[in-house]
Amino acid sequence: MHTPDYSIAGETVVITGASQGIGRSIAETLAAGGANVAICSRAQERIDPVAETIEEECAGEALAVECNVRDRDDVEAFVERTTEEFGSIDCLVNNAGGEFVAPFEEISPNGWNAIVDLNLNGTVHCTQVVGETMREGDGGRIVNLSSVNGQHAAPGESHYGAAKAAIIRLTETLAVEWAEDGIRVNCVAPGLIQTPGVADTLGIESEAMPPREQANRRIGYGEDVADVVQFLCSPAASFMTGETVTVKGVPRPGNSMEHDLGLE
Repeated sequence: MHTPDYSIAGETVVITGASQGIGRSIAETLAAGGANVAICSRAQERIDPVAETIEEECAGEALAVECNVRDRDDVEAFVERTTEEFGSIDCLVNNAGGEFVAPFEEISPNGWNAIVDLNLNGTVHCTQVVGETMREGDGGRIVNLSSVNGQHAAPGESHYGAAKAAIIRLTETLAVEWAEDGIRVNCVAPGLIQTPGVADTLGIESEAMPPREQANRRIGYGEDVADVVQFLCSPAASFMTGETVTVKGVPRPGNSMEHDLGLE
């Protein structure tokens, strides 16, 4: 009788943008499952506490590295340190990203480029560098973080939505191009998830959040996304590639994160 295998114990996983929010939840969840995680942030002092918590409380080990995913040299140095510490890389989770809200006509060229550079080009840098390591080895798994705002209209977030939509198409294309190399590429599109920024904006603290078991939720936990990421990294998802998994509760009026944030 078949038993599904969701284990990532002993795997090496690179997770970008892991100092807080969804990225931290993913790092802690996978490390609790026995994975060794290489995590990064643009500031060493922000990523060190995450690694310390993982080392103290989780089964897996953690390597914390300062890395700006927009800088190709930084990414190459991060990957080199990871392979020196853990050997080969089994999984890559492209989580690093960011946004700001503004009407399209008010977004400056610098503002547009900054968001696209962080969300899309950062994903490209990490995927190309880690992908080279995977292709030289036994393959691997890549999970890209998009957003529901890359799947439908997102007023006030045209730059962010465009970048996240491009990540979905990149995922689908690489799943085909790299299939013969033994690399599965999938994507996760979170809805509204509680992060420090969202908590500040909405004033919703963890203590006031509804239980995770409740499907009728306006806002989710980082662990809701992390659980899906672990599935996509595990053998249980061995026949899944090129897919985008949307992680959200019930639809909200307006169908946009801007509406949920009260910015309309």
